[in-house]
Amino acid sequence: MTTVIKGGTIVTATEMMQANVLIDGEKVVAIAQGSAQTWAEGADRVIDATGKYVVPGAVDVHTHFELPFGGTYVSDNFETGTRAAAYGGTTSVVDFAVQVKGETIRDGFDNWMAKAEGNCAIDYGFHMIVGDINDSSLKEMQAMIDDGVTTFKLFMAYPGVLYSDDGEIFRAMQQAAQDGTMIMMHAENGIAIDVLREQAVSRGETDPKYHTVTRPPQTESEAVHRALALAEVAGAPLYVVHMSAKEGVHELTLARDRGQNAFGETCPHYMHLSVEDDIDVPGFEGAKYVCSTPIRFRSEGHQDALWEALARNDLQVVSTDHANFFYDDDETLGRQKRLGEGDFTLIPNGLPGVEERFQVMYQSGVVEGRLSLNRWIEVCCTAPAKMMGMYPQKGTIAVGSDADIVVFDPNTSFVYGKDTIHGNIDYTVYDGMEISGKVDTVMSRGKVIVENDNYVGDKGHGQYLKRGMNQYLV
Repeated sequence: MTTVIKGGTIVTATEMMQANVLIDGEKVVAIAQGSAQTWAEGADRVIDATGKYVVPGAVDVHTHFELPFGGTYVSDNFETGTRAAAYGGTTSVVDFAVQVKGETIRDGFDNWMAKAEGNCAIDYGFHMIVGDINDSSLKEMQAMIDDGVTTFKLFMAYPGVLYSDDGEIFRAMQQAAQDGTMIMMHAENGIAIDVLREQAVSRGETDPKYHTVTRPPQTESEAVHRALALAEVAGAPLYVVHMSAKEGVHELTLARDRGQNAFGETCPHYMHLSVEDDIDVPGFEGAKYVCSTPIRFRSEGHQDALWEALARNDLQVVSTDHANFFYDDDETLGRQKRLGEGDFTLIPNGLPGVEERFQVMYQSGVVEGRLSLNRWIEVCCTAPAKMMGMYPQKGTIAVGSDADIVVFDPNTSFVYGKDTIHGNIDYTVYDGMEISGKVDTVMSRGKVIVENDNYVGDKGHGQYLKRGMNQYLV
């Protein structure tokens, strides 16, 4: 099947031009000006993008579908989560397969493949969470490269669950340095945080805001500094996930200025939400916004610092860390966020966002003057694809690339609310936010999967992505 997208303004990370796109099957085969009429005569489908942007499908490299956490499960499975992503213009995700203690890395990978295969609306890949570092699992890290897994996540938080000590982390980093793969780090001092949490509960400080109070910025920045130091000694690339504190970003910036292969990701909720506005509110509503690393105090300047770091390329990627839990009890999943009523330590950590990210970043970044159109595409599409070894198959519009394309209408607006989202969740953290622009049409590998506010794709359309290495390494 051939498709022509005509009359639009193509926006990539580096270019903006009036041109038409010719798609044959799953690939972009030509980009040109003035050829739309000739192409259209032989095309199976013509999409008129006049007055609209034609942009690459967005790439979210930090999602969690069907993840067990905090006594329950993330409410989106791979079917509902990837369909919601498609509605928001995201055409590729990289989720996290989990190796738990007592299992091999291969066990964890196979378990997550079984969940995803045949269920995804869009293309998907996996990072591996390595929860049991030993001689055997270190060898498996190398073997996973053949399966297209080239990134391995470790935790400095959650003692007794996913936590790894410095020696285990260092050994994994040495393995990654040897193999050319990359370590992803959840950088929080989990040992200190557990002490602060226990002390807060003993004082009767149990409201949701104490989730942030017991995870102060220093517990993030100290862990970032320590992870960077270990990675530098090991010679391993390091990618710090979901950065929320300006102090942590400062540590990363210093390392990058020294020439270290160090990279950082943040999420839209850290730049939009605050303890004052969203968590320290009457009742239990603040539980909707409990995640780790935590939402920070606006008065401390973290939100502005994150925007500035993103504009300066001190942070390179915007992902979601999508891990949603129902606020009110669900018929199937039962209690989720409300598990923590009366004790903030029992609130499942995580927020929805895989559908909202691309459009929220357009509004707050482009419309409100913090990012250029090109930088919007870079942080949401191109940099994630390059960072995770998927470019130029994903993350751009170029001859030979997959035809993952979004027609985006800057002349249409809407307001986020419970009725405008499509995931398996009962709220959006961007409730009431007006977006001056909207995803119009979404193509995944040449197939239209969203049009006219309807999902028209197929369950199982998504294919597994075997990924290469980080393309930013020096």
